[in-house]
Amino acid sequence: MSGEPGDAADFARTPEPPYYAVIFTNLLSSDDAGYAAMGAAMFDLALAQPGCLGAESVRGPRGFGITVSYWQSEADILAWKAEAQHVAAQKHGIPRWYAHYELRVARVERAYSGPEGRGLA
Repeated sequence: MSGEPGDAADFARTPEPPYYAVIFTNLLSSDDAGYAAMGAAMFDLALAQPGCLGAESVRGPRGFGITVSYWQSEADILAWKAEAQHVAAQKHGIPRWYAHYELRVARVERAYSGPEGRGLA
C-alpha cells in the first residue's frame, strides 16, 4: 500500500461481472505504529479467503487510504468479516489506528479497462 505510482501488476484480475466490491476508505490516526505490518497481514489473509477475487490498495502521504477487495458473493464477504484473525485485528486496530473510516459494499454490474480495454460496457 503506497501512494507511489504502480504498474499493471497492482490491478486485481477480476472475472466478468457480476461480483462484489468491498470499499474501505480510511484516515489513519496519529498513532499508526504497527499499522503497516497488520495491514499487510490482513491484505494477504483476505486474498487467501475462499471467494476473494483480488484487491487493490493505496495510501496517500497524509494517511488517507482506500482498499477495494473483490468477492464472488455476499456470503464470502460475510465469512471474511467473521474470520477470527480479521475480527481480532479490527478489535485491536479500529480504536487505535483509525481517525475515521467508511466501508461500503457494492455489486459490480459492469467493468472494463483501458486503454486497450474490454470495450465500453
